[in-house]
Amino acid sequence: MALSTSSMVLAQTGSGGALPEVRVDASAEHETATTSVIGYRAKNAATATKTDTPLAETPQAVTVITRDQLVDQGATNLQDALTYAAGVRSDAYGLDARTDSFRVRGAYPDVYLDGLRQAYGYYTSTTRTEPYTLERLEVLRGPSGMLFGSGTAAGIVNMVSKRPLQETQREVGVQLGSWNRRQLQADLAGPLTADGQWSYRLIAVAREADTQVDFVPDDRKLIAPSLTWRPNAATSLTLQGLYQKDKSGTTSQFFPWEGTLLPNPNGRLPASRFIGEPGDYYDSERKSLGWLFEHKFNDTFTFRQNFRHAQNENDNSYHWADSFTIPGGWGADPVGKRILSRYLDSSLTRNRIDTLDNHVESRFGTGALGHTLLLGADYQRQRENVWSGIATSEIDAYAPLYGNRVEPERTARPRTTQRAIGVYLQDQIKLGNWNFIAGLRHDRVVAGAEGSEDARASATSKRFGVLYALPSGWSPYLSYAESFTPQSPREGRVFEPLRGEQWEVGVKYEPAGRSLAFNAAVYDLREKNQIAQPIPNVYTQLGQTRTRGVELEAKGSVTPNLEVTAHYNYTDLDPQLEGLPRHQAAVWTRYRFTIAGVPGFSAGAGVRHMGAFRDVSFGGYGPHIPSVTLLDLVFAYETAKWRYALNINNATDKAYFSTCLARGDCWWGTRRNIVASATYRF
Repeated sequence: MALSTSSMVLAQTGSGGALPEVRVDASAEHETATTSVIGYRAKNAATATKTDTPLAETPQAVTVITRDQLVDQGATNLQDALTYAAGVRSDAYGLDARTDSFRVRGAYPDVYLDGLRQAYGYYTSTTRTEPYTLERLEVLRGPSGMLFGSGTAAGIVNMVSKRPLQETQREVGVQLGSWNRRQLQADLAGPLTADGQWSYRLIAVAREADTQVDFVPDDRKLIAPSLTWRPNAATSLTLQGLYQKDKSGTTSQFFPWEGTLLPNPNGRLPASRFIGEPGDYYDSERKSLGWLFEHKFNDTFTFRQNFRHAQNENDNSYHWADSFTIPGGWGADPVGKRILSRYLDSSLTRNRIDTLDNHVESRFGTGALGHTLLLGADYQRQRENVWSGIATSEIDAYAPLYGNRVEPERTARPRTTQRAIGVYLQDQIKLGNWNFIAGLRHDRVVAGAEGSEDARASATSKRFGVLYALPSGWSPYLSYAESFTPQSPREGRVFEPLRGEQWEVGVKYEPAGRSLAFNAAVYDLREKNQIAQPIPNVYTQLGQTRTRGVELEAKGSVTPNLEVTAHYNYTDLDPQLEGLPRHQAAVWTRYRFTIAGVPGFSAGAGVRHMGAFRDVSFGGYGPHIPSVTLLDLVFAYETAKWRYALNINNATDKAYFSTCLARGDCWWGTRRNIVASATYRF
């Protein structure tokens, strides 16, 4: 994996021998919600408030995954990046090359990039994000409708892009790994003019790789340029572009319970088994262009405008098994249990989304009260065209004989559109050690499908919170938040909007003089009008769900050379939409050390535990899924110019299932994955 953009390592040698490793901030900037961070503990974040606010003063649970943590853990996708994040189940569907599937507090979060919604929908509406393009991820746990409008009660995963730098910082790297992984990457940044008015960043990735499933590739080509203009200290404009093309397939075979988790007279199907046809594909192409603008009129008023236009095309044709006719069984061969009926799903989806957010921030005082007032308006427009078809055939899953492809004819589905506009007002108030937040938002949404009447909805969402910062570093808080979001039309059907609310009580602790942060939260979250998918391409709308839980988290530096991140989640979802373990825990540590007086060595280890559970949904019961504990490792050597690393995820190569749904199908977890990397900085 690449070197962190936040820091560099200097090995100094004098007459007395090697001095201890020194970490220096390459940017020499004051840490903000968008700048780089040394280590695993960020001090500030913007997702919870849309302002640069210390986490210790934010009355809601927020987890930040820094660039250093992404690099140390060797994250190759968003699921990897969120593995050690509190409140998150990062592998809800285990190995799935089509999309990143994760849950926050038991439900789907909305994914944003630089504060703007990345996509509507699920599989075909966007291309998987490349972690190499990111500076950090911020996970806001719980409703965020007051600021973002369209959002589930789960919360927000906001990805923060790497941005142009005013000092030269360049690197190139190579990765070699399991399943024939070969990747080249480059991250080039620096000033374009001597006065620093213009600066740039250029990120590029080229990858050819297979996956743990036969005949399924994981290839990628990406280029992401950005350019910043700073005519003065008060004004900045950053232009951002992205082109990404992925060629893949589906690692999800939708295998039945019998032959995966449950016994089958023919034995267990291997995790590498492919029941499609060589040549199946799941390809996507994403193009986006936008800007981030900020102007400070004076010490009181600041105006910001963020905009992005994105086009995404997904072209896929792949097989999946019929595990649903007889849930968990073999509908085409109930006696021999070898022959699988399979579907060929072929579709072309073209999606366009425009997002715009404007707001004015005002910092002022009224007597003893200090205010940070935010007044804003945002607009989102999404259009989607789909052409699809489906065909059926059979295959011997235990001795597959390929060459029986039946390509269906694609027909056009009704074009779907969605437009949303929202206005919001938020005030953050400080009174001595007290921190208050209150906000109100109103949304109007129009969604529809071609040939049918538009569905119109409106809602007012509110939020408030209070936090008291004790001199000892303890900060107890209480918060209430609501969510409102229209549902994307699916299969030509328009659904009722989601509505949610949450109460949260927590405490944050930051010991004086230590780069450590501890957080604990207890929440009660309710949401109605969830959509369930009992079988692929069939959707139903449910009533109210209720989630209660406890989350514990610790992040930071225990010693100057020892970084730690750890969490425990207890999640109680009623009723269950999909199976989720009630208990999850994870701890990751990375230690820097010297060998024979030579500094720059580091080693890390992580343990992830998922408790046993059973999916109870879709009117049925899935099989009991055993608990699993996985081990991740990293070994690295780093100098001022080079970094060599070996990352090993699921080091003991445990075969496990991330879930087995009550509808009848099981999903494999990722087997041992080894990636060796070398990066050169210049």
